Amino acid sequence: MPALLRTGVLEAVAYRAEMLVWALTSTMPLIMLALFGTVARDGPLGRYGVPQFTAYFLATFVVRQLTSSWVSWQINMEVRDGTLSVRLLRPVHPVMAYAAESMAAMPLRAAVSLPVAVVLLAFVGSQQLAADPVLWLLWGVSVVGAWLISLFVSLAIGALAFFIEQATRVMDVWLTVYFVLSGYLVPVDLFPPAARVANDFLPFRYQIGLPVELMVGLHGRAEALSLVGRQWIFVLMTALIVRVVWRRGLARFAAYGG
Repeated sequence: MPALLRTGVLEAVAYRAEMLVWALTSTMPLIMLALFGTVARDGPLGRYGVPQFTAYFLATFVVRQLTSSWVSWQINMEVRDGTLSVRLLRPVHPVMAYAAESMAAMPLRAAVSLPVAVVLLAFVGSQQLAADPVLWLLWGVSVVGAWLISLFVSLAIGALAFFIEQATRVMDVWLTVYFVLSGYLVPVDLFPPAARVANDFLPFRYQIGLPVELMVGLHGRAEALSLVGRQWIFVLMTALIVRVVWRRGLARFAAYGG
């Protein structure tokens, strides 16, 4: 793993311009901040006034940088052009290699999100962020869980390339639903009550909304612990899905002489 991580960091540095482009594609929370900030000047929406929206969407930008994964596009390409065969000859499981490459990009993503975090503190002040150190500990656990769910979902959808021609189309559909239901574009607690209840049993909120909610202190300790527990159930479920889809897909890949 150390060797894989070192290689991944070198690749991320070598393709830092591409990494910057990926980062710039995730600026939608800043656009939503301008939109909701304008609306909130006429009166708060639920618990959100202008300072609360500012804290929420800047936190969303930070969390998005730390938890996103783009492995599905790489797997889809490597299955189609046959270069996955090279990975299969190496003494490291390809899934581990993909995970290490994704993890190795974190330092550069953190470098992008750090200035936003500084702006968050400077403009909204610490009073808009969680003050309880236990919530910050749970936030760290939730960020790891959110990254793992994103990674496993991306791996599972990428592995669909063993069965269908363009797995990236499935990823596009997933991302569309994710943008709506995860809290990325609209805070989850502004959803209608029925939608909020249904969303608790879907993985999208736990990919980004939960870490953001913990970061801005929307939950007490007991509720936060319960939500993080649910999140890690989704971590285990998505890991199992990856295992099943990858093994069946790999058997199909080998059968066709990939």
